[in-house]
Amino acid sequence: MKSIFVALFAALLCVSVSGARAAEDVSSLPWQVGKATGDIAGKATIDIPEGYAFLGAKGTRELNRMMQNPQGSEDIYTFAPQDLSWVAFFTYSGIGYVKDNDKLDADELLASIREGTEASNKERKEKGWDLMHVSGWRFQPKYDKSVNNLEWAIIGENEASHEQSVNYNTRLLGRHGVMEVVVVASPEQFDGAIADFKRVLPGYEYKAGERYAEFREGDHVAAYGLAALVTGGAAAVAAKKGLFGAIGAFLASMWKLVVAGVVAVGAWFRKLFARKPAQEKGKTVQ
Repeated sequence: MKSIFVALFAALLCVSVSGARAAEDVSSLPWQVGKATGDIAGKATIDIPEGYAFLGAKGTRELNRMMQNPQGSEDIYTFAPQDLSWVAFFTYSGIGYVKDNDKLDADELLASIREGTEASNKERKEKGWDLMHVSGWRFQPKYDKSVNNLEWAIIGENEASHEQSVNYNTRLLGRHGVMEVVVVASPEQFDGAIADFKRVLPGYEYKAGERYAEFREGDHVAAYGLAALVTGGAAAVAAKKGLFGAIGAFLASMWKLVVAGVVAVGAWFRKLFARKPAQEKGKTVQ
């Protein structure tokens, strides 16, 4: 999964190009504004209320290129409120049905995440990007069996600027895979951002046949459980076997980190909501 960071939500969306150019480039992307419905990987939908925007896979891929974030082959979808107090990134992983009976050891999981983050810094260094480090938990992993959601939050720090960001992660378990969601917010706005995200999250739902409760004998079962979802899934499993090259994919899918240089692009985003082309409203976005 990838990320964007803009100054309007407290230095969160940061890029290395000029502010004017960034605003022009980002505003040209095919944002969909509410009220509308976003389609995520053909597996789920999310309601886009008034005051929120959604960017499909193609637009998000271009956005990540602008923001100098490494991207794998997976499709990523972007969801954000008008004030950009937070940004959420959705990625579907068709790993199969994840059994939810794992024990979650917070200390062990944090050590694994730190190991993976440091390994992935090799790629960032080769690209000339700032190195990132894990400071600790904002809150430890917890699983809600009633809605089949796993959530946790990590504090990360940019080595060059010493700026911190909080990455809130949730995994929405489905019948054939997992929807990976990362919400990025500044530490100061974290509580309000997560409360707002959880307020709109009920607008997300798996399509018929994809819900966790619809599991049937014979469905493919994932090779790992809840703990590996926290530490990066298949990439983390590979890393434990000594294949540290795989950990770069883990970081890309799990960690949305602040890079360098704050760019104020809030004005174009407000204009985006102001114009809301009539032909776009009510449309389902792929």
